[in-house]
Amino acid sequence: MGYLSRRDFLAATAATGVSLAALPTGTRAASDTPAIAYGLVTYMWGAEWDLPTLLENCKKTNVLGVELRTTHAHKVEPDLNDAQRAEVAKRFSDAGVTCVGIGSDERLCSPDPAALKKAIEKSKEFVRLSHDIGGSGVKVKPNDFHPPVPPEKTIEQIGKALNELGEYAAGFGQQIRLEVHGKCSEPATIKKIMDVATNENVFLCWNSNKTDLSGEGFEKNFQILRPRFGSTLHVRAFNAPDYPWQELFNKLVQSKWEGWMLCEAADKVMDKVAALAEQRKVFDAMLKKATG
Repeated sequence: MGYLSRRDFLAATAATGVSLAALPTGTRAASDTPAIAYGLVTYMWGAEWDLPTLLENCKKTNVLGVELRTTHAHKVEPDLNDAQRAEVAKRFSDAGVTCVGIGSDERLCSPDPAALKKAIEKSKEFVRLSHDIGGSGVKVKPNDFHPPVPPEKTIEQIGKALNELGEYAAGFGQQIRLEVHGKCSEPATIKKIMDVATNENVFLCWNSNKTDLSGEGFEKNFQILRPRFGSTLHVRAFNAPDYPWQELFNKLVQSKWEGWMLCEAADKVMDKVAALAEQRKVFDAMLKKATG
């Protein structure tokens, strides 16, 4: 297979609606530059946009990938019938925007067996939905510790639940993406969870948390979790001063990560479209610096 230029690679990806997450492992653009694209999580900035508006605004801002966070105005939920799911897939394809997958709010930490089972089954519903609308994976959360349950027991429970979901999702060509989130977001804790979650279809969604800087610091925490990264990660607005954004770009490029860097900004802004377009420009500048 001949190498595409990075620009042609990303343009072809957007035009066909093919997700970077669906590409074979090891696919590269020209030379050995990893293909990293900028997308949006429909959290805060996209929460109030219905699906046509969401796709239109993504095209306007050249933000051509979307993780659909559940409960938001797009209304892409498991209760859609087959025809409605096909229509969602068609809308994404016609718009030239990649459906990166579903951002569920399912949490795998409850000490109540019935609640845990419900979360697992709901996650499976999202897996089927993501498959049907052309997505490539489902995000789930670890999420909390529940005293007096020992943390190690919760960690084991989360890991085992992820193994079940990973096996199930593989049958639909979907990734399970564990968001580094909640009280479990300390990198050392996430590492323990992933040591239990050995299913090869379970990945991490780096979430750009302040806890990434804890303990031995950003570089060490990145190194211990990087081997399990999937094809998505979350970032906030790049003007947030409490995070080493350029260092994140540098590490991603150096480690040849490929996938969707998804904006999950919560800043209150008057014009969300303009803000998203500006973030896209900053993304381009930071990526250019990292690859230059």
